[in-house]
Amino acid sequence: MNYSKEEVMQYISEEDVGFIRLAFCDINGKQKNISIMVSELGRAFEKGIAFDPSSIEGFGQITNSDLVLHPDPSTLMQLPWRPEHGKVVRMFCSITYPDGTPFECDSRSLLIDAVQKAKEKGIEFSFGSEQEFYLFKLDENGFATKEPYDYASDMDIAPEDKGENIRREICLTLAEMGIQPESSHHEEGPGQNEIDFKYADAVSTADNVLTFQNIVKTVSGRNGLHASFEPKPLEGQAGNGFHINVSIEHSDFNDNCKIFEAVSAGILAKTKEMTAFLNPTDNSYDRFGDDKAPSYITWSRENRSQLVRITDTARDNSRVELRSPDPMANPYIAFALIINAALYGIENNLALPSEMDLAHANNLDSVEKLPTSLAEAKEITFKSEFVRSALPEALIDYLK
Repeated sequence: MNYSKEEVMQYISEEDVGFIRLAFCDINGKQKNISIMVSELGRAFEKGIAFDPSSIEGFGQITNSDLVLHPDPSTLMQLPWRPEHGKVVRMFCSITYPDGTPFECDSRSLLIDAVQKAKEKGIEFSFGSEQEFYLFKLDENGFATKEPYDYASDMDIAPEDKGENIRREICLTLAEMGIQPESSHHEEGPGQNEIDFKYADAVSTADNVLTFQNIVKTVSGRNGLHASFEPKPLEGQAGNGFHINVSIEHSDFNDNCKIFEAVSAGILAKTKEMTAFLNPTDNSYDRFGDDKAPSYITWSRENRSQLVRITDTARDNSRVELRSPDPMANPYIAFALIINAALYGIENNLALPSEMDLAHANNLDSVEKLPTSLAEAKEITFKSEFVRSALPEALIDYLK
């Protein structure tokens, strides 16, 4: 919607809004919020709203000071599942110390800085997100089980696919909140689903990822189900991926093809060093190597088991798809690292290595692999000069 502060104030007064949620996320990418009354909105815009960060994951280890939330008016959204009388709206926030100094582990501001860094080099990134999730039944006490909602398979239809109406409700809610869904279908695993939404700039897409997960969990809960974004919730079944699509626009259009190859090469070269943030749980590594989830650091134009897939090679349509991340990743940190990896590729004029067909490769022993555990991924990250140049030290230290 891209509201200004004045337009937000007018909207609040005209639309019977009763509560305003000031949203942010912890280091792990879990959305948090503080609700304020309408009467406090002017103060929120002028001075911010202070909060105690001591119990927020990662924040309390970094500062003993209060922090302050500053709402971004351009992110105003009504939450359509809340009451029509005394409506609830939400805005994402930046975070500072009380003296106005930016909080170093505010991952949304970190991504904004990465986007600005790229713009200064004449490059604008667009991001697309594909996230998979499982629907599980609840027990008699309302707690999640590991019993799938259905036993359908990839792209099945009703009656085998019981998630059809839930996906429909999720898509309609997304559209009502200004996020355009593109496609939805049942995935390979029992009770597994996927919904893709239209690409946007990096910050908007990261905001939309958090909103999407919130909507999925809310709609599932209203239907008596539990939505799980866990990377590998069921042993022996397909894992949940967070496939990230990246495309670019460069001020020098004639160089787009060459620059896009350098972008792709940079992402491929630095994914191993970023993996501790792209796959931040022990369970993340149970997914690698199964059901099209990558394990080798390779690329292809066709094979979906590759780490990187390059598609639509027409000059104005090319995109690189990174297939290793999972939905436990903080999207702001993930996108910021990917942008920095892309810029690394451009600055060093990297060329892509040879395309590899994993299905017909004779010997994979010499092919570099992704880390096989979180401990291994962390060790690689701690040694990475690239990661230290892209992220604040306090955020990296949180992994220890």
